[in-house]
Amino acid sequence: MDPDGRVIVALSFTLARRESTLLGIRTKGGQQAKRRGGGYANYAPEGYINVTARTDDSKRHDLGRFDKWIEQDPKRAPIWRYAWELLLEDKWTLEDIAEKLHERGYRHRTGRPFVEIQPNGKRRANISTISHVFHNWMYAGWVVSEKNQIPPKTIRGNWEPIVTSEEFERGLEILERRNRHRLAKRRHEYLLKGIIFYIGHDGNEVKLTGSTSNTYRRGGGTAYYCVPRSNVNFKCDGIERQIPDELKRIQVDPEMLPMIRAYYTQDLAEKLGHNRPSEREELIATLEAIDQEEARTVRLLASGRISEDVWDVLWAEWQDRRLKLRATLEGMTQQQQYHVENLGQHPESLRKSKRCIIDLIAAHRKSCCITWSSGLL
Repeated sequence: MDPDGRVIVALSFTLARRESTLLGIRTKGGQQAKRRGGGYANYAPEGYINVTARTDDSKRHDLGRFDKWIEQDPKRAPIWRYAWELLLEDKWTLEDIAEKLHERGYRHRTGRPFVEIQPNGKRRANISTISHVFHNWMYAGWVVSEKNQIPPKTIRGNWEPIVTSEEFERGLEILERRNRHRLAKRRHEYLLKGIIFYIGHDGNEVKLTGSTSNTYRRGGGTAYYCVPRSNVNFKCDGIERQIPDELKRIQVDPEMLPMIRAYYTQDLAEKLGHNRPSEREELIATLEAIDQEEARTVRLLASGRISEDVWDVLWAEWQDRRLKLRATLEGMTQQQQYHVENLGQHPESLRKSKRCIIDLIAAHRKSCCITWSSGLL
């Protein structure tokens, strides 16, 4: 290929890549705009169906040629309403709810039964989907997206909910109360999970994962750090005995303390949400939107277009939303301030968390992991 032809081919690939990137940006922007307007941008969950219809000329400029929304599935929505009623009785476990759904002949949308009977006669309840439904704010009629920073009870969806907000919150309280004293049964706690690497003879780093073999034995099996699908395996006991000595050898340069403090404060702001400009601004914007909506409704009330009963219901809902949003803003401020002040008063607390230990190692060794070479192991 001559140089000019090579330039044309490279330019063609670059333009194609640019168009693909722009298409992705426009698609994500459209989905975000749909969520902000109260629409559901994903595949309809259990109990709902996707509906598509052609738009008329007046809406084609904003919505395109087709408008898409979700509606309750007349066949499957009653199944999940019945499941919610069982949960709100507060006397049935998730396994019991699956059994009762199975007794009525109900199945998951995919055809999978709520209770599977294994060849040995044991019954296995499929409760993962049930648990997901009971924790999904969408069933109470709210648009929620952690990735797009849309918290619960800020944007009302344009679909008919299966349960009310009060019923949904009461269901969450029931599930939380049941799980409060439940301890996760783990055969082994991998102290260096996700932060330990293996350096081979070729110098390449590979992240080690945790695995426990022969778990059926009385002692619970032998725990290893290993490279998946290879013969690289190291007993956890031998690796974890080195942790205290490694931590003792960490020396932090005093000049780096301001940097560590700044990083820790930024990390707290991201985790706790106080200094997250987008989330905080969204909450403030939601409060302003409520004020504007109330002002518009006052004009409708004054003109006699709505009744006082409707006004009382709307006013009570606005007050409830205002209280929750203001409490969220105040809690974000107090929680972030407490952790930042605690950082200054108790610097030793940094060394008690795994995340802060990683930060100290990163500041000292310019690496976010604890690494052992094949020779040392």
